[in-house]
Amino acid sequence: MVPTISLNEFIELYADDVTLIDVREPHEYVEAHVPGAILAPLSELPRHLPTIPHQGTVYVICRSGRRSLSGAEAMAAHGITAVSVDDGTMGWINAGQEVVTGTAAR
Repeated sequence: MVPTISLNEFIELYADDVTLIDVREPHEYVEAHVPGAILAPLSELPRHLPTIPHQGTVYVICRSGRRSLSGAEAMAAHGITAVSVDDGTMGWINAGQEVVTGTAAR
């Protein structure tokens, strides 16, 4: 079982240098995502694994927390230290945090 982090804890440590992987589908990502989040859809995750950092901690986010847990587990199985962000992007938005639209990570 991979660790999870509460949204409030993630907001406290969030910074430009945090590696955040968004495992939602592209159309969800384009609508709104956390600034700096890198898109790697769960449905295509095996293809993205080589590009995900294997050093340090990687945070994984989705819409509400379910897919991010699955994604974090898949990453952990490949030697990546992954933590799932509880409440996901919807929680981030509901907390009044900044979001980005479109395809750019930042």
